[in-house]
Amino acid sequence: MPAFLTSAAISAALVSITELGDKSQLVSLWFSTRYRWRLVLGGVAVAAAILQALAVGVGKAFDEALPDRLVMVLSGVAFLGFAAWGLRAEDGDTGRERALPGLGAFGIVVGSFLVSELGDKTQLATVSLAGSQDSAAGVWVGTTVGMVFANGMAIAVGLIAGQRLPHRTIALVASALFAVFGVATLIAAFW
Repeated sequence: MPAFLTSAAISAALVSITELGDKSQLVSLWFSTRYRWRLVLGGVAVAAAILQALAVGVGKAFDEALPDRLVMVLSGVAFLGFAAWGLRAEDGDTGRERALPGLGAFGIVVGSFLVSELGDKTQLATVSLAGSQDSAAGVWVGTTVGMVFANGMAIAVGLIAGQRLPHRTIALVASALFAVFGVATLIAAFW
């Protein structure tokens, strides 16, 4: 059991720090201004558990199975889609009730978070941790907890911003940032 706890503690600390300022925090923050915080946190937790299990379980084989360029192009296109979606909101529309047909808000949060994290530095850190720590289960639990903790802070900021700033302003700023991330990711994919 000590190997599990050591691996979990090291992994949680490293991923919490690695996740700070990451694109997925922007995704979490933005969704927390549009949907209930419990739904966003739950979606982040489910997506983080899936992603970290993939990174720990598949490790380097996953990295080799999908070409880096393909992952980057998909991520870039997804971020441009988030930008367009944010601009689509009408004045006074919080987006809290709108969801894509068949997915629901929870599915949108899970799917968006999955896409935003694919091939990310947190995934690479998890692959490295899985190879260097004694307990794969500890790495999975620790990295999942670390990711949920870091994104929980972004959700809290989103709640505060959502109460104090006009929703249209939040949508415009988030859309601009998503567009910048999307374009930068697409440029990096082909450069």
